Order: sequence, then structure tokens, then C-alpha cells
Amino acid sequence: MLSTPLLASDLQQRQSDLKTLQSQINRQASALKNSTKQREKLTSLLKKDEKAIASAARKVNETKNSLSRTDKKLAELDKSQIKLDTLKKSQQETLAHQLTSAYLAGNHDYTKMLLNQQSPASIERLLAYYQYLNNARMASINELKQTIEELNDIQIEQISQKTQLNKLILNQQQQAKQLNLEQSQRQRTLTQLQRTLNTSGAKLEQLQIEEASLKHVVEQAIIAMRNNPKMEGLSRSRTLRWPTKGRIKSGFGSRRSGQVKWKGVTLSAPEGQKITAIAAGKVIYADWLRGFGMVLVVDHGKGYMSLYGHAQTLLKNPGDSVTKGESIALVGRSGGQTEPGLYFEVRHKGQAVDPARYCRR
Repeated sequence: MLSTPLLASDLQQRQSDLKTLQSQINRQASALKNSTKQREKLTSLLKKDEKAIASAARKVNETKNSLSRTDKKLAELDKSQIKLDTLKKSQQETLAHQLTSAYLAGNHDYTKMLLNQQSPASIERLLAYYQYLNNARMASINELKQTIEELNDIQIEQISQKTQLNKLILNQQQQAKQLNLEQSQRQRTLTQLQRTLNTSGAKLEQLQIEEASLKHVVEQAIIAMRNNPKMEGLSRSRTLRWPTKGRIKSGFGSRRSGQVKWKGVTLSAPEGQKITAIAAGKVIYADWLRGFGMVLVVDHGKGYMSLYGHAQTLLKNPGDSVTKGESIALVGRSGGQTEPGLYFEVRHKGQAVDPARYCRR
């Protein structure tokens, strides 16, 4: 069957439709490219904002610890002052009794004792007795003098510590204000970033990029582990504590999005709560990571490592040694999270394993 030849008008219409379709494709491709560029720009801005928050939060935490130490020092000084005040009062009473006794005994003229022809033995005994009393009084005076000097030193130290305390309180107020400003800026950036992830395709692409970033960090960590001395690793026979108190929001192996699954657990916890190392080890990574925010990785030896993400701030640096239960970070919402919590992984020779095998509540 022969096809009907296209009329000139039909051909022109089809060519026009094709140009319109191509134009729409080009606009869509351009919009997608611009959206990707905007997303990358906002991700970089989010990194900057969250690192600024981490810096401010670390200063707040350091000031908080300094305040605690200063309060403790002041409490110790107050106790010492009370003790010395009691000692001073006792020494003053002792000295007063000695002076009263000396006064009641009267003044003894040793020349008169000789002229009265008292026996040499009696005179010697009296002289020894009076010398003993005089030495006792001098010792009491010196002890009282030393106590007064110690009290003066404590009072000076108290004034210094109180001045330091007031300074720390002012610093903490300024740091808290700066932290709030950084958090407000971060929220504005996050809101804009979420608008660019309004499709499932964009979200999946973001997750894939985040997973690739994490894989790269793990590979770097494995290389770093080879340079560390041997450590004990993690034993399933001994019970380890979870790095922070909280409710498990997403479990190991649960679906994250599409075919992407969680390789760790997410614990819901209050912002600023302490994160502790599950076992002794050495920090081999401490920095911001796309999708996971402020991340810290600890090498425990024998191929084991633990990873802590979404932190508000990191309290340790690469190369630092940590002990079991030592504070290493604070719970946060970095990595673009809207709710505070901790992302926690345990890996053995690079492979993610369920943290619940090792940690118990």
C-alpha cells in the first residue's frame, strides 16, 4: 500500500512541532543544569555554615568546662578558707591563754633571783621553764602568722577566680549569641537546599553522592589504619555502651530511599548531648562530610572502626588517642538534618556491620 505524500503545510507543522519539542528539551536540560549548580552551591554554603556552628559550639563547650573547673576551684578555696578561719580562731585562743598565763605569773627579774641566793638548781629549772613558755608563745605566734598569710593568699586567689568566672560567663553569653546566629544562617541555607530536592530523582541522586562520599572516607580510613599500631579491636564477648543515650530512629539495614539502605543506625538524642567513644582507639578522620555533616572516625585496631556523624561539633582531632567512654563529640543536626541525632556505624575491614552486635543498652 502506497503512503500518502505529506502536504507542504503538514510538513511545516511537523517541523514546527519538532522545534518546539527540542526547545522544551533544551530549556528542561538548562533548568536541570542550573538546579544542579544551585544545589552544589547551596551544599558548599551548608558546609560552611555547619563548620561555623561546629567552631562556635566547640568554644561554648570549652567555656562550659572552664566554668565547671572554676566553680570547683572556688568551692575548694571556700572549704580551705573555712578550715583556716577555724584554725586561726583556735590559734588565737591558744595564744591568748599563753599570754594570760604569762601575765598572771608576773615579771621575773633574774638578777633578784640571784641576789636572793636561790639555789643554782632552782634558778636553772625556772630559767628552763620560762624559756619553754617563751618558745611556745613564739611558736604559736609564728603559726598564727603563717595561717593569716595563707588566708590572705586564698582571698587573693578567690578574687582572681571570681574575676575569671565573670569573664567566662560573658564569653559564654557572646558565644551562645554567635551560635544562634550561625544556626539561623544554616536554617536559611537548608530551606533553600531542600527546595532543590523536590523530586524523587534529585533526592536519590543526592543519596548516591552522599554514599560515594562516605565510601571514599572509609577507604581513606582503611589506609590510615595500616599506619597505626595494633590495638585490641572490638570483641563481641564484652558489652560496649552505645555512644549516646537515645532512641533508635533508623536501624541497620533498613530502607533509606529506593534501593539505598542504612549501613548504620540513627539515634534520636538532644542537641549538645555528649557522644563517647565505644572503645579505646585513635582518631583517623574528623571533618565535614556531605550528607553526614561533622563526622569522626575512630580506629580500634584489628580492622575495626567506628563512625559518628551528624555531630554539632567534634571534640577530637585526627591523630588523637581516645579511651573507652571519653567524650569525642556533641550530638547535632549537621549534614542537612532537621532533627538532632547521631548517625553511628561500626565497620570491620571496611564492611558495615550491625552495631547492635557489639553495643548493648
